[in-house]
Amino acid sequence: MKNKLPVLDSELTFKTSRSGGAGGQNVNKVSSKVEIDFNVTDSALLTEEQKQIILTRLAKKINKEGVLQIVAQTERNQLGNKEIAIRKFYDLLTKCFIEKKKRKPTKPSKAAKERRLETKKRNSEIKKLRKNI
Repeated sequence: MKNKLPVLDSELTFKTSRSGGAGGQNVNKVSSKVEIDFNVTDSALLTEEQKQIILTRLAKKINKEGVLQIVAQTERNQLGNKEIAIRKFYDLLTKCFIEKKKRKPTKPSKAAKERRLETKKRNSEIKKLRKNI
Protein backbone atom coordinates (compact mmCIF):
# COMPACT_ATOMS: atom_id res chain seq x y z
CA MET A 1 0.00 0.00 0.00
CA LYS A 2 1.75 3.12 -1.18
CA ASN A 3 -0.50 5.71 0.49
CA LYS A 4 -1.30 5.34 4.19
CA LEU A 5 -4.97 5.15 5.09
CA PRO A 6 -6.08 7.92 7.50
CA VAL A 7 -8.20 7.25 10.59
CA LEU A 8 -11.74 7.72 9.33
CA ASP A 9 -13.69 7.27 12.59
CA SER A 10 -14.96 10.86 12.52
CA GLU A 11 -16.65 10.30 9.14
CA LEU A 12 -18.44 7.08 10.08
CA THR A 13 -22.18 7.16 10.76
CA PHE A 14 -23.57 4.46 13.04
CA LYS A 15 -27.14 3.14 13.01
CA THR A 16 -28.54 0.54 15.36
CA SER A 17 -31.58 -1.66 15.05
CA ARG A 18 -32.99 -4.90 16.38
CA SER A 19 -31.02 -7.90 15.23
CA GLY A 20 -32.46 -11.18 14.03
CA GLY A 21 -31.42 -14.63 15.11
CA ALA A 22 -30.88 -16.23 18.51
CA GLY A 23 -31.23 -14.31 21.76
CA GLY A 24 -34.68 -15.13 23.08
CA GLN A 25 -36.78 -12.31 24.47
CA ASN A 26 -33.71 -10.05 24.51
CA VAL A 27 -33.81 -9.88 20.70
CA ASN A 28 -37.17 -8.10 20.74
CA LYS A 29 -36.14 -5.21 22.97
CA VAL A 30 -32.40 -4.54 22.45
CA SER A 31 -30.96 -2.82 19.37
CA SER A 32 -27.79 -4.84 18.95
CA LYS A 33 -27.41 -4.77 15.15
CA VAL A 34 -24.91 -2.09 14.04
CA GLU A 35 -24.75 -0.59 10.57
CA ILE A 36 -21.90 1.70 9.49
CA ASP A 37 -22.37 4.21 6.68
CA PHE A 38 -19.32 5.87 5.13
CA ASN A 39 -19.83 8.44 2.39
CA VAL A 40 -16.85 7.87 0.09
CA THR A 41 -17.57 10.72 -2.31
CA ASP A 42 -17.94 13.38 0.45
CA SER A 43 -14.96 12.25 2.54
CA ALA A 44 -12.61 15.09 3.47
CA LEU A 45 -9.84 12.81 4.75
CA LEU A 46 -9.36 10.78 1.56
CA THR A 47 -7.53 12.01 -1.53
CA GLU A 48 -9.23 11.93 -4.93
CA GLU A 49 -6.99 9.03 -5.96
CA GLN A 50 -7.99 7.02 -2.87
CA LYS A 51 -11.68 7.76 -3.50
CA GLN A 52 -11.38 6.51 -7.09
CA ILE A 53 -9.67 3.30 -5.97
CA ILE A 54 -12.39 2.65 -3.38
CA LEU A 55 -15.21 3.47 -5.81
CA THR A 56 -13.86 1.11 -8.48
CA ARG A 57 -12.73 -1.82 -6.32
CA LEU A 58 -15.68 -1.79 -3.91
CA ALA A 59 -18.34 -0.83 -6.45
CA LYS A 60 -20.59 -3.76 -5.46
CA LYS A 61 -20.66 -2.65 -1.83
CA ILE A 62 -21.33 1.05 -2.52
CA ASN A 63 -24.83 2.36 -3.27
CA LYS A 64 -25.83 5.01 -5.84
CA GLU A 65 -25.22 7.88 -3.40
CA GLY A 66 -21.59 6.77 -2.90
CA VAL A 67 -22.16 5.35 0.60
CA LEU A 68 -20.30 2.23 1.73
CA GLN A 69 -22.44 0.20 4.15
CA ILE A 70 -21.18 -2.43 6.59
CA VAL A 71 -23.47 -4.47 8.87
CA ALA A 72 -22.59 -6.53 11.95
CA GLN A 73 -25.11 -8.53 13.95
CA THR A 74 -23.27 -11.65 15.10
CA GLU A 75 -22.81 -10.60 18.73
CA ARG A 76 -25.60 -10.29 21.28
CA ASN A 77 -24.53 -6.83 22.42
CA GLN A 78 -24.23 -3.56 20.57
CA LEU A 79 -20.64 -2.79 21.61
CA GLY A 80 -19.37 -6.13 20.29
CA ASN A 81 -21.13 -5.59 16.97
CA LYS A 82 -19.77 -2.04 16.74
CA GLU A 83 -16.19 -3.28 17.18
CA ILE A 84 -16.74 -6.01 14.58
CA ALA A 85 -18.23 -3.53 12.10
CA ILE A 86 -15.31 -1.11 12.51
CA ARG A 87 -12.81 -3.95 12.08
CA LYS A 88 -14.66 -5.12 8.94
CA PHE A 89 -14.60 -1.57 7.56
CA TYR A 90 -10.86 -1.08 8.00
CA ASP A 91 -10.03 -4.61 6.77
CA LEU A 92 -12.07 -3.97 3.64
CA LEU A 93 -10.31 -0.67 2.94
CA THR A 94 -6.81 -2.02 3.57
CA LYS A 95 -7.46 -4.97 1.24
CA CYS A 96 -8.75 -2.50 -1.32
CA PHE A 97 -5.42 -0.62 -1.42
CA ILE A 98 -3.16 -3.67 -1.72
CA GLU A 99 -1.58 -3.74 -5.17
CA LYS A 100 -1.58 -7.14 -6.85
CA LYS A 101 1.76 -8.38 -8.11
CA LYS A 102 2.07 -8.53 -11.85
CA ARG A 103 2.76 -12.02 -13.15
CA LYS A 104 6.12 -12.49 -14.84
CA PRO A 105 5.80 -14.91 -17.75
CA THR A 106 8.36 -17.72 -17.52
CA LYS A 107 9.61 -20.34 -19.95
CA PRO A 108 9.91 -24.03 -19.08
CA SER A 109 13.45 -25.17 -18.26
CA LYS A 110 15.48 -27.40 -20.55
CA ALA A 111 15.11 -30.33 -18.14
CA ALA A 112 11.32 -29.87 -18.01
CA LYS A 113 11.13 -29.91 -21.83
CA GLU A 114 13.22 -33.10 -21.93
CA ARG A 115 11.02 -34.79 -19.30
CA ARG A 116 7.89 -33.88 -21.24
CA LEU A 117 9.31 -35.24 -24.50
CA GLU A 118 10.51 -38.41 -22.75
CA THR A 119 7.03 -39.13 -21.34
CA LYS A 120 5.49 -38.46 -24.76
CA LYS A 121 7.87 -41.00 -26.31
CA ARG A 122 7.11 -43.54 -23.59
CA ASN A 123 3.35 -43.13 -24.05
CA SER A 124 3.75 -43.39 -27.81
CA GLU A 125 5.65 -46.67 -27.44
CA ILE A 126 2.98 -48.09 -25.14
CA LYS A 127 0.23 -47.24 -27.64
CA LYS A 128 2.22 -48.71 -30.55
CA LEU A 129 2.57 -51.99 -28.67
CA ARG A 130 -1.21 -52.10 -28.16
CA LYS A 131 -1.92 -51.74 -31.89
CA ASN A 132 0.33 -54.56 -33.07
CA ILE A 133 -1.46 -57.24 -31.05
